[in-house]
Amino acid sequence: MRWRGAVWWLLLVATLGPALLLTALRSTDPRPGWAVQAVAFTPLALPLYAAALLLLLGRALTGGRSGRRGPAVVAALVVLGLGGLHAWWWSPLVAGTPPDAGDGARVTVMTANLLKGRADGAEVVRAAVDADVDVLVLEEVTDDVLADMERAGLDELLPERIGETGASIDGTMVLSRAPLGEATAVDTFTQTWGVEVDLGAATVRLLAVHPAAPVDPERWHADLDLLRDVARDTDADVVVGDFNATLDHAPMRRLLDDGYADAAAETNAGWQPTWPANGLFPVLGVPLPTSVAIDHVLVGEDVLALDTRTVEIGGTDHLALVADLVVVG
Repeated sequence: MRWRGAVWWLLLVATLGPALLLTALRSTDPRPGWAVQAVAFTPLALPLYAAALLLLLGRALTGGRSGRRGPAVVAALVVLGLGGLHAWWWSPLVAGTPPDAGDGARVTVMTANLLKGRADGAEVVRAAVDADVDVLVLEEVTDDVLADMERAGLDELLPERIGETGASIDGTMVLSRAPLGEATAVDTFTQTWGVEVDLGAATVRLLAVHPAAPVDPERWHADLDLLRDVARDTDADVVVGDFNATLDHAPMRRLLDDGYADAAAETNAGWQPTWPANGLFPVLGVPLPTSVAIDHVLVGEDVLALDTRTVEIGGTDHLALVADLVVVG
């Protein structure tokens, strides 16, 4: 029946088309904003290729004459290869052997984007207490949410701080249980800070980041390139915050090429998407599920990751990310 053939082609195009686009974009460093944003959804190509493979295998098995089955078999092999490529790209999150922790100084780091100060400040503090956080990096901090956090006991928990509040997305702060050294500001779209954390047994050079979102792709590229230069020039041990980028984006891959490791990948924690959360990003009236990992803790050669986990915070469109680290250098 012709209608069955039309439905089959429609389903094949609906699965294979977006998957091929994601493969092409992930293989390059695209410049248009829509393309940069699409790269964030690269992991979705895996189920799309799987669905296309099932369609092609079904056609190969039911195609009748061998002359009709041949093209479906060839196409299935190509799709299998492309799906394997995506599995290879994704495999560092689940494959490999986590490093031996050793006996170095332990530090727990948490990063949380507060959505222009709309997050529940008391929940942030409770999450920091529950995770026994030593260093808390906050993005999009306003005066009001900071006051809420202080009323919830922030000063007693993390008495050291650097950074500034902002009116909307521009406030970035680092709060610490241990003493902080002199802070250095980085000229990104929103505040970025470099600071040393004195753990007693070790000192960690930390870079708290929040580059521009890819709605401004030119500034997004410039910010991430600048952060890479700063991380390299300052020999930062930990780079943490809302990167507005996933590990599939070329600027993030370049950071990893410089010797940094993503804490979630190093601990084989699997896919840990952090955005959008709490149903706060609807498309055509339908809230998107949490599906993009744009909050990260990157560690240099002298720091190892022991564990990472996400924490839901009310009022914000990001999950907080917690990483347990050990300083070995």
